[in-house]
Amino acid sequence: MELKFSPAEERFRAEARAWLEANMPRTPRPRDLRARREYDLAWQRKMHDAGWAGIAWPREFGGRGATVMEQLLWYEEYARAGAPDVSTMFVGLNHAGPTLVACGSEEQKAFHLPKISAGNMLWCQGFSEPEAGSDLVSLRTAAARSGDDYVVNGSKIWTSYVAGAEYCFLLVRTDPNSKRHRGISVLLAPMDAPGITVREVPAVIGERYFHELFFDDARIPASCRLGPEGEGWGVVSYALAFERVGAMRYARAALTLDALAEAARERGRLDDPVIQEKLGAARTAVEASRLLSYRVIDLRAKGSEPTADTNIARVAGTLCENAVSDLALEIYGAEALAYGNFAESYWRLAMTAGVAVGTTEINLNLIASRWLDLPRE
Repeated sequence: MELKFSPAEERFRAEARAWLEANMPRTPRPRDLRARREYDLAWQRKMHDAGWAGIAWPREFGGRGATVMEQLLWYEEYARAGAPDVSTMFVGLNHAGPTLVACGSEEQKAFHLPKISAGNMLWCQGFSEPEAGSDLVSLRTAAARSGDDYVVNGSKIWTSYVAGAEYCFLLVRTDPNSKRHRGISVLLAPMDAPGITVREVPAVIGERYFHELFFDDARIPASCRLGPEGEGWGVVSYALAFERVGAMRYARAALTLDALAEAARERGRLDDPVIQEKLGAARTAVEASRLLSYRVIDLRAKGSEPTADTNIARVAGTLCENAVSDLALEIYGAEALAYGNFAESYWRLAMTAGVAVGTTEINLNLIASRWLDLPRE
């Protein structure tokens, strides 16, 4: 893997940096979920209109047609600029969109991708179930073929950003006699289909973006299936493998780390050996996450199948975020938990690092069993 960027890539970085500096939103992102959704959509539309949306997506489907390495540079510059985290669009931009590019039919790409890129469509993700969280292959939500439709029954939980979502990236079992990875399919389910009920799940930190989904004979057109029937695990594995890198979350960690070092200086704690040790550990973790993320993006750029590197990079990203979060608590103490403190939003984000997109333990088990051929627990 070449760690140097080409002159063309450096020009791309400079262009991205200049555009972000000139066009960054100057108003803070709202806390209210409905207002936040509108804020995210407006910012996404502005990026799209200027050619900065769907960086590595094909031009004919609303993207920029850039390389995945240029997409990496965009993520880094986006984080460096402190640009808004458009989390309400996360599933569309980081799950549904890239997977449609790789696995969707031409009709599905033409219908969905331009809308996602232009900020005209929101998605939620129907993966986890009450008895199938990180172990997704235990899912039970069933989809039985009936004419031109699938009739779906079951439930999903911990579904983020359902409010306002037009589509759900839904994982179902289409073969009732199958077990584990076999017989699973992916449906691009319209959320206005009759038979879908949404119930909010209160969050201890006061946010209101978790929901349960209930499917009671919900009819989803068979044309909404993504990829071959029964082979959805390969589709979702692609989505998860590269998304596990965390959309360059190491870049935000590095930015936060710099701010924490300055905060330690202002508080006269930069000579504290405990702070120095944690600063060094966090800096090392951030750099390891960056280099491992580069490795995964390099593999993707070369068209390689996902390897253990994706799981290793995800674990490294979690360790990186936890190290920076731990440093924030050491420097700020209880202040780091107060809403409005810059460290608080990062600390809250880091809480999810080892849980979302497969727990750290699941990723370690995958590395051990799938890539090192060690026996299962």
